[in-house]
Amino acid sequence: MSDVTALRDTIIPKSDQLNGDTLMAGPITVEITDVRRGAAEQPIDIHISGGHQCWRPCKSMRRILITAWGENGKTWIGKSVTLYFEPSIKFGGVAVGGIRIAALSHIESDIAISLTTTRGKRSPYTVKKLEILGDYPADRFAENLPAWLSAIKDGRATTKQILAKVSQSGRLTTEQINLIESTQEAAQ
Repeated sequence: MSDVTALRDTIIPKSDQLNGDTLMAGPITVEITDVRRGAAEQPIDIHISGGHQCWRPCKSMRRILITAWGENGKTWIGKSVTLYFEPSIKFGGVAVGGIRIAALSHIESDIAISLTTTRGKRSPYTVKKLEILGDYPADRFAENLPAWLSAIKDGRATTKQILAKVSQSGRLTTEQINLIESTQEAAQ
């Protein structure tokens, strides 16, 4: 691919899970598509939308999820979470960074919780209420599609840029995403 206007994909680590390094370019909001038991050291595999690898939250983030949504992981499916990279997270006394939850859907209001940061030390942590957008209106999509396709075809925008911008106004259907993506594929 020769497109250099969206380089986030070039920093994805070779790993079998979502990695904090992937989020250095900025937070992501994703929908949970499945929850499964994992291995002993990482006991939960949370599968998420957007083509991302599964997310294996640390114990503190699992505590937040259980506090917010309950202990039945199957009820988490269809709910959304905003994840971000926090560079100050320590492992073995060294700041290596990690993935943190910024916001959750399906909660009544922001959640303030005290989390263990090191042995015997707790710090306050706040999770924001994530407002979920409805579907992108079909009539607005049909009206705007020609301009988006023209911008992609003329090189003024990439499909990723168009999808990111449009997704701020509503959820796109698979068919709508495919219509936008087909233009860039045809141009290559």
